[in-house]
Amino acid sequence: MTTYDFDKVINRKNTDCLKYDFAVRRGRPADVLPFWVADMDFPIAREVTSALTQRVEHGIFGYSESGDAYFAAVQKWYEKHFNWSPQPNWLVKTPGVVFALAMAVKAFTHPGEAVLIQQPVYYPFTEVIADNGRQVVSSPLKLVNGHYQMDLADVEAKILQHKVKLLFLCSPHNPVGRVWTKEELLALGDLCLRHGVIMVSDEIHADFVWEGHTHTVFASLGDAYAQNCIVCTAPSKTFNIAGLQVSNIFIPNEKLRRAFRKQLDAAGYSQLNALGLVACQAAYSQGEDWLRQVKEYIYANLEFTKTFLEQHIPQIKAMPIEGTYLLWLDCSALKMDAATREQWLWHDAKLWLDSGGIFGPEGDAYERINVACPRATLLQGLQQLQQAVEKLK
Repeated sequence: MTTYDFDKVINRKNTDCLKYDFAVRRGRPADVLPFWVADMDFPIAREVTSALTQRVEHGIFGYSESGDAYFAAVQKWYEKHFNWSPQPNWLVKTPGVVFALAMAVKAFTHPGEAVLIQQPVYYPFTEVIADNGRQVVSSPLKLVNGHYQMDLADVEAKILQHKVKLLFLCSPHNPVGRVWTKEELLALGDLCLRHGVIMVSDEIHADFVWEGHTHTVFASLGDAYAQNCIVCTAPSKTFNIAGLQVSNIFIPNEKLRRAFRKQLDAAGYSQLNALGLVACQAAYSQGEDWLRQVKEYIYANLEFTKTFLEQHIPQIKAMPIEGTYLLWLDCSALKMDAATREQWLWHDAKLWLDSGGIFGPEGDAYERINVACPRATLLQGLQQLQQAVEKLK
């Protein structure tokens, strides 16, 4: 068994890395330490690297498609880890989940119609709705005793009020870290069935669910729910291969699948990146041991961050996390508005986090931090944050 050293700091600068090389271009100081975009500062599983190397050495990169072994690897993963067996004809491959969300908006709504989201939520949800000329309707999550919940009464009211045709679910939820229970998903699914609302479930973080919680694939709830949903999956977050551009979208309903494919055709999209196909198959078939190790390391980072904040920066509180490697930080005690806090983080703490306001107005008092990095990098960032907070006194 290969043992991985996730403590090793690998220099990602000057690799055209979005996380490290584009601060100035995106309006941040050049010397900020980045904890924003959701990828890991860890090398991928050696089995995946080996498969990619073998493919590269072949030397020809023509149009490529996935064979039976590709689907078998994906199916086996979901059977083993989620007790769900997707069927081959359900699969539609796209270069990314956000692209799939945009295609769903085009396939299942007309310009001006409403799509419902639950903010604070992954901000491309809002972008792909608004940028395609649809109406963004938010039913905000409720924060009850430090625990985020769906406001199902408000969801139903908004569906009726705005004649909602499509609902985007983030499961597990980014950025608040909730892993929805089966009961919560059933209740939401029943609302969608009752009112003829198609569900799009973004499950890209499904493999990062922490002890005591279980991810439920929305389509596994039963046939009625499966026939009314699009399940968006990808190996990108799980195996740190986002740049290889491969996602697996499952649409059990033939009519919905046909409409979705029509939009892919209209966009001029067909085959995936050849290396993305190779990486996905290798990851799902051979990457489990790497994932087990990286999850252990990341969970320790989550605990380390929470403890550090409690002991050294009590003004900033980490919200409870059930899934993802993204901590949602309550910064309300700093008494700064979002714009002021962002400038303070860049220039005083020398940190680049994701400002909570981009996830919706409910996130204005929060910051999102990605802890999937070597402990030394994380410690440096937390110490910089501590020093900046101490200077506020």
